[in-house]
Amino acid sequence: MMDNVQLGESFVGEGVNAAHVNTVLGHRDGPAGTAWATALGSPSEGFVPFVAVLKPSLPVKPMTLFVQKAAAASDFHSTATWGAAQAGIAAGVADAVAEGVIPKSCTETHALIAAVWVNPGTDDLDAIYRNNREAARRALELGAANGPSVEDVVAARNSPSNPFYTPSQEVAADAAR
Repeated sequence: MMDNVQLGESFVGEGVNAAHVNTVLGHRDGPAGTAWATALGSPSEGFVPFVAVLKPSLPVKPMTLFVQKAAAASDFHSTATWGAAQAGIAAGVADAVAEGVIPKSCTETHALIAAVWVNPGTDDLDAIYRNNREAARRALELGAANGPSVEDVVAARNSPSNPFYTPSQEVAADAAR
C-alpha cells in the first residue's frame, strides 16, 4: 500500500516531439485527491484538464488527470495533445500498473495528475505517443523510487543542462565559484 504522495518527472525524446511529464500520485483522500478534484473543477481558457482514457469510456486506473502545460496553438497541436499525448499518458500509466510500479491495490484508491508538455511545433503524432508513454512510465518509476537521489542532485549542480539551455563551461565554472 502506498501512503505517501509520489512526485515524478521525465523528459523523453528530442526536438518538437519530445515529451516532458510531471506526475503527482497519492491517495484520493489526501492532498493529491484534493489537487486532482480542484484542477478538474477549475479549467481556464486554453487549459482544460481532462481524464486520460485508453479508449472512450475506459479511463486508465488510477484515474489520471491530464493537465496540459501549453494551450492549443493549432488544430494539429490539439490533436497531438488530446489524441497522441493522451493515449501515450494513459498507456504509460497502464504500463506502470502492469509492471508493479503502481501497486494494483492503489488503482482504486489513488489519483494521479500528469502535467504534460506538448510543443506547439510538434509534427509527428506517433513520436508524441511513444515519447509520452515512456515519459509517463519513467516519471512514475522515479516517483516510486523517491528519486532522484540527493547525491545525484548535488553532483550535477555545477553542470546543469536541459534541452533548451546548457551554460558554457566558462559560465558554469564562474557560477560555481
